[in-house]
Amino acid sequence: MECGNGDAKGTVCVTGGAGYIGSSLIMRLLERGYSVRATVRLDPEMKRDISHITNLPGASERLQVFNADLEKLNSFDEAIAGCVGVFHVAHPFSFTEGDGGADDVAIKTMIDRNLDILKACLKSKTVKRVVYTSTAAAVVVNQTGFLAEVLDENSWSDVDFCRSVKLPGSSYVIPKTIIEQEALKFGDDNGLDVISIIPSMVVGPFICPHLPFSISMSLGPILGNKSRLGQKATQMVHIDDIVSGHIFLYECPDAKGRYICSSVETSFRDFEKLISTHYPDYEMPTTLLSEETEQEKAVHLSPKKLLSLGFRFKFNLKDMVDGAIHSCKEKGFL
Repeated sequence: MECGNGDAKGTVCVTGGAGYIGSSLIMRLLERGYSVRATVRLDPEMKRDISHITNLPGASERLQVFNADLEKLNSFDEAIAGCVGVFHVAHPFSFTEGDGGADDVAIKTMIDRNLDILKACLKSKTVKRVVYTSTAAAVVVNQTGFLAEVLDENSWSDVDFCRSVKLPGSSYVIPKTIIEQEALKFGDDNGLDVISIIPSMVVGPFICPHLPFSISMSLGPILGNKSRLGQKATQMVHIDDIVSGHIFLYECPDAKGRYICSSVETSFRDFEKLISTHYPDYEMPTTLLSEETEQEKAVHLSPKKLLSLGFRFKFNLKDMVDGAIHSCKEKGFL
């Protein structure tokens, strides 16, 4: 394998294949000539519409879909057996704003089920590398209120802090932080090559039929979603850049450990001002464009480690907004 090159083709597994990142990742892997096994959580009647991945170019020849559920042990064994690589994107729970609880039993179950996927990789005796999709939420949460001079791969969210103050979203932050830590440790302890990629808020076009959570929040003011992410500043990454980052790290022999994948620092005021400027047909609440947040600084997530391997981001903030709005219009959300 060489960085950024798809010469080493083979069969790879993408867990959570029907989701925002998973479906876009499958599309790009098929374009690069990989054979893909996608795991999805199907309903008992097997009526879930997954045509957005089964109708992709190359899917009829090189895509297999497996029914798998993180809540069931050994559920992923069949899909992973014989694969040379695994992109572990699946996560059972979504962030819920205002949720300050974190059920320890549920968290332990989630950790065990995620490790079960890594055990399946070991059992396969064919998997050469696992790329685990983490989140910036596993990096930025600490007693200082999410802020630091520079946050890099050495920074971890403070799980004890989340528990002690019942931080909103703890039921997402805590397990994602621990799962990433345990996945990397499992790899080290068992000789399994595990890489984690850490996206910030993912924005851009989407092929999945549902409205991705990150799009719902970032475009909240024009989608009628009142639960925008407060007045906090943020970092974002284009969906194609995060997908390219997954594939780049899978193919790069020098990759090791954690990698932050975040390209744009912005305040929500500036983000919403961009929407208002370029899409005046969409009414933006005037209170969101007030001057009160103008001086807020974004949390700085450094992608230096990823860039040092030769990876390059291709898309800017306007590309993210254009792609997201186009998909929302196309799918009837706008």
